[in-house]
Amino acid sequence: MAGTTETADTADTAGAAVELRAIGPEEAADLHAGGTGGIPWVADGPYEGTRDAAGMLAKAAAAGLYRPEWGMWAVVRRSDGAAVGGIGFHGVPQGGRVEIGYDLAPSARGNGHATEAVRLVTALALASAEAVAVVEAAVESGNTPSQRVLERVGYRYVGRDGEGLLRYEHRA
Repeated sequence: MAGTTETADTADTAGAAVELRAIGPEEAADLHAGGTGGIPWVADGPYEGTRDAAGMLAKAAAAGLYRPEWGMWAVVRRSDGAAVGGIGFHGVPQGGRVEIGYDLAPSARGNGHATEAVRLVTALALASAEAVAVVEAAVESGNTPSQRVLERVGYRYVGRDGEGLLRYEHRA
């Protein structure tokens, strides 16, 4: 997906600075095992959360539960085609709600990439045919930059969960 040409297939996953490249079960298994998933990454990527999420995707696929529209994507910088992070869903929607998670390699932080990726994946969720009304995210209390990312995209803080994570919601 390197390059800057937007096609009908990428229109809903491409922003000005980043685009989302789908990660399938085979790529996910390789990422989880320490590989690149066949994706060109920045030198300090992929980050731990992306590898963990890839393991969950590979496990879901092995159990026959993988649905690509509720999977994960590499956050790819359009300027050079390098993946700078990962973003995806923590499963399929339930009761009109779905949760997202994301991370970026340290070298890619502070450039608006997470904000754009969260905006793109939130729009995908809310435009789905599965009547998603609320997109959720959980953030560690000390991760102020991630809290600001969610707030810039329109998420609202709704409280803490049982693990002490800050919970945010974006409503349709």
